[in-house]
This record gives sequence, C-alpha cells and structure tokens, in this order.
Amino acid sequence: MTHVEIFTDGACKGNPGPGGWGALLRKGKNEKEMSGHEPDTTNNRMEMTAVIRALNALTRPCEIDLYSDSKYVIDGITKWVAGWQKKGWVNASKKPVRNADLWHDLIEAAAPHKIEWHWVKGHNGHTENERVDRLASSAAEEAAAG
Repeated sequence: MTHVEIFTDGACKGNPGPGGWGALLRKGKNEKEMSGHEPDTTNNRMEMTAVIRALNALTRPCEIDLYSDSKYVIDGITKWVAGWQKKGWVNASKKPVRNADLWHDLIEAAAPHKIEWHWVKGHNGHTENERVDRLASSAAEEAAAG
C-alpha cells in the first residue's frame, strides 16, 4: 500500500459565515495542495470538508497519516462515530448529530484506507499545519469577498 501524509484545516470568517478549507497531500517528495470555500458554513464543516476532499482525491487505497488541529474531527471519527451509528445518529443528549451528512461522507471516504489519525495543536509552529491554515484562510477570504 502506498503511504500518504495528509494535513488539513478549515477556517470560517464568522461562525457561521464564509468558510474555507485547505489540504496538503504528500507522497514521498510529491506534494499536492487543495483548497475550496463555501459562502455560508461553520468552522467544523470546513474542518470535515478538508479531510473528505483530501481522502477523495486519492485514487486507490493507501496507508495514511492524517494530521488535523480539529479535536472535533479527530475525536469524532475515532471515538464518537461508532456510538452515533449504534444509536441511530443521535448524540448523548438524544438530539440529532450535527453535520451527520458530512460524518457519513467522511466514513465513506475513509473506508478504503488504513488511517492513523493525529491531532496537532493549531497555531503552534507546526509547518504543515500553518501551511494548510493559510490555504483555508485564503479560501475563506475568497468566500467572504464573494
């Protein structure tokens, strides 16, 4: 299996508000940057979208080290999703899980791969996290500008 490193981030100008996402995919010395934006969204949705878009960009199953500064994404996929699935997509408060549409998309995008999920502290000098933060922030600014 091919090994890929993925770094992702999301940004929002207001929450909700115009948002952007960024991702960096690295296979050996080859790198690909990706980004995009939405006019009205939340930071959590942009964090999730970055991961989904990055995973969907892969053309075959891979071994992945995926890095995100979003506890929501990392804890969601590694700790909470299984319980939500068992409980019919309701949370501990018996309310519908927020962003269930994207959680379904993330589960599907992750399925073919072997993924190690890594949380990194944001805005802490992590080179790749700072890079994808700039991609996401620039995309959010594009969305805000219309």
